[in-house]
Amino acid sequence: MENRPKQTVQEWLPFEKILKNGVIQLKNKSYIKIIKIKPINFNLKSELEQEAILNSYKIFLKTCNFHFQILVQSNKEDLTKHIKQISENLIHENNFIQEISKQYIQYIQNLNHNKKSSSKNFYIIVKEKNENKEIIDYEDYAIENLNDKYFKIKDCLSRCGNVVTDINEKKEILTILFSFLNSRMYFNQI
Repeated sequence: MENRPKQTVQEWLPFEKILKNGVIQLKNKSYIKIIKIKPINFNLKSELEQEAILNSYKIFLKTCNFHFQILVQSNKEDLTKHIKQISENLIHENNFIQEISKQYIQYIQNLNHNKKSSSKNFYIIVKEKNENKEIIDYEDYAIENLNDKYFKIKDCLSRCGNVVTDINEKKEILTILFSFLNSRMYFNQI
């Protein structure tokens, strides 16, 4: 068994710093940008709308001639406030409504316990690698290039009906990175 020195968390994490416009510099001198997508409910669309959405999505895949990663993150819902509100309103109701409400509370608690009640967050992560060593100020070049990719993704996915959000606040980026890296711990707290 090899005696390797233990790494600190800061040494282990691949992130160097968060730059302007929400761009993250990695330790290997490449850069990434996280884009949040709020998707449409495809199943609620008519057949004609679904076909148009699929065609727009095909255009998105053909247009984005760069590497990107799609990340789907499931979050267990915290129904405590909802249950508390229902319980507080029970005081003023008759016995029949109280019984139905108690059954409803039991139902959503079971649903939540079995992890069937969850929300999903959708992200696209784009990366810019320093492959052209001739560029003097690569950081500015990477930021500009990642922002161009963001606008291309936004344009294409908005045509499909999705809402595309640029993640550029440092606090929000840190929250997302924390949830990526600590998913078990983060989701058990909810």
